[in-house]
Amino acid sequence: MNKTDVLIAGGGLVGLASALFLSRQGIRPVLVDRHPGVSIHGRARGINPRTMEIYRAYGVAEAVERAGKPFDEEAGVARCHTLAGEWEWLFDADEPRTSPDTAGVFCMADQNTVEPILIEAATSYGAEHLFDTELLSFEETENGIVAEIQNRTGGERRTVRADYLIAADGNRSPIRQRLGIARTGEATFMHSMNIVFRADLSPYLPRRALFWMIFNENVGGGLVSTVDPQRWQLTVTYDPLTESEASFPDERCISLVRAAIGADIDVTIEGVAAWEQGLGVAERFRAGRVFLAGDSAHVWPPAAALGANTGVQDAHNLAWKLAHVIRGIADDSLLDTYDAERRPLAEALAPMIVGHQQARMSGQPEPDGTNLKPFAQVYGGPTPFADTLTPARVGGRAPHLWLADGLAVHDVCVDSYVLLCDSDEWLRAAQGRPVRAYRADASPDWARLYGCSAALVRPDGYVAWLTSEPADAELLDNVGAWRPR
Repeated sequence: MNKTDVLIAGGGLVGLASALFLSRQGIRPVLVDRHPGVSIHGRARGINPRTMEIYRAYGVAEAVERAGKPFDEEAGVARCHTLAGEWEWLFDADEPRTSPDTAGVFCMADQNTVEPILIEAATSYGAEHLFDTELLSFEETENGIVAEIQNRTGGERRTVRADYLIAADGNRSPIRQRLGIARTGEATFMHSMNIVFRADLSPYLPRRALFWMIFNENVGGGLVSTVDPQRWQLTVTYDPLTESEASFPDERCISLVRAAIGADIDVTIEGVAAWEQGLGVAERFRAGRVFLAGDSAHVWPPAAALGANTGVQDAHNLAWKLAHVIRGIADDSLLDTYDAERRPLAEALAPMIVGHQQARMSGQPEPDGTNLKPFAQVYGGPTPFADTLTPARVGGRAPHLWLADGLAVHDVCVDSYVLLCDSDEWLRAAQGRPVRAYRADASPDWARLYGCSAALVRPDGYVAWLTSEPADAELLDNVGAWRPR
């Protein structure tokens, strides 16, 4: 029987991010992915600056930015009868890629280009990644999770014992269903079929959009988007009661692609995959030693690029807590805060994102997105969002601050608490505790952004505590989620 600290079911962005975040903190997870390899289908385009800020701390931001370079010229959303016809711009503004609020940048990398980067980074830190392997069953015992996994091609089975299980197994989540966890607000908006194809579209694209909404009698309603510089994707709706992936042979797909383009050009079909656009938030994100993350915990339409981004940020919230408990730095009660912090946020985001999607599909202006900005998320407050980002507040993301030599506050938020302070006395008070301490008062923005003598920042970059009191080691021991040495 194999033993691991954490078993991760699901090899999409959320599962892979979980593997990276855990392995970087000294935890060696095992990840099982039922697919034989990375998907070729375009998904989860658009990585917001908060997620990139996290990737920066874990050393993969530069690689992810490079993966997004081919899409840098894409901006706006167009609606048309065919690509070869006239376009109506639903919005035509270039979103700023940088912000003074973060060291992260907005990146247009696609999921199929980011997944290999996360796999390489996670395995380099000791994570075990198993393609073509599925979770057959699991049982929680007094001492942990006992799971049965199987290679889907060869049929070899393994029993794995883990302390914890992360369910990153998608919208339908067999793990969530096995646990009997219902979803509030559950609904299905549409069933879509992604058709990945190669074709020379340059004669029909005077400029590049994020995606094109196609409406004509042959396609119905569809979307055209870029998968990579050589490949494209047409997304069309279908009826799952009468159709399946088998209902879309190459001949039909070529006909649909040509109808969307509006020209009889050479088209090569590379893949077809079905997906469901749904809505629902799990009634709980924790069940004993099992944690739901990403689509298994919450699902909503793709508007505002907050599906995968929110899922990766789920993983970021959960990973440091699991690492602290497994390493004996904190007790199990810390893990309860994962549900307490991430579920209210998901419940608030769901109707907002639906409003954005409905406006987008109807051609109406999308609602103000202020509350969708990930920097405004607050844990433990009366609402999940703050009206302003500064000054620093307990439960809010630590305001971005440059420390020295190109090092930002969130660059050092990885595996321990961070103490930002204004005196050497505070640096000495932090000694002997699992916390990194930095003098931050050299920054001209320290007083404006933090307005305190010391701020304790969690490993996920959220403020745990603020004080204007003189340096005192006992104060740290009273507020840190660790066992004082």
